[in-house]
Amino acid sequence: MLLFISGAEIVFVFFIVLLVFGADRIPSIARTLAKGVTQVRQATNDIKSEIQKSVDVDVENPTKSLTQDFKSEVDKVKKDFEDLGDSIKRDL
Repeated sequence: MLLFISGAEIVFVFFIVLLVFGADRIPSIARTLAKGVTQVRQATNDIKSEIQKSVDVDVENPTKSLTQDFKSEVDKVKKDFEDLGDSIKRDL
């Protein structure tokens, strides 16, 4: 948006603001605008961090759950083989 506004136009807008609000209120208006911009930046940073956290969790959890699933299946197979080995030893 600022790319299409020339220096003369910015000076004109500032002059109109000065006439409408007066020199006494311009600093308070600027502070209020700065606080608003800061809050918007913090909100967008919070949203970005939440999205990044959810992406990190989604990337890590499938691998963790897969390894846990494989480990549980391997443990089941080991138990079955041990039971089979025990039953063969009893028969002998």
